[in-house]
Amino acid sequence: MSKERPPEPLDFFIWTVEDVGLWLDEINLGSYRQIFKENGVNGEYLEGMSMFTTEQILRFIRKCHMKWGDFITLCKELRRIKVACLKGEQKVRRPWWAPSCLSVVFVNAAKRNRQSRVVSLKLEPMM
Repeated sequence: MSKERPPEPLDFFIWTVEDVGLWLDEINLGSYRQIFKENGVNGEYLEGMSMFTTEQILRFIRKCHMKWGDFITLCKELRRIKVACLKGEQKVRRPWWAPSCLSVVFVNAAKRNRQSRVVSLKLEPMM
């Protein structure tokens, strides 16, 4: 069995279910890999978690049988990735679905638009 390379953090919004599983292993939450896969948790889903209401958070925790501490770890790691993206510390790569001829175009656009894709995991409404 070959060791798979973890996905690039900047690309978390286009991660596949498999990418999410690799990331869970990397942040010591690999015990949730199978349940996340069964529930179709991909990068788009992770990105959308920043908009979850309290009820949706509780539903997610129940559905994935997560411990509160593990959920907090998950949120902290997501925030760490998003902060790294804002600071421009992550490498940009084209998404798997984009044709290779658009690699340069995608990478340049992604570098210009980093901040527009990164949102806070703050759960309270902003005043």
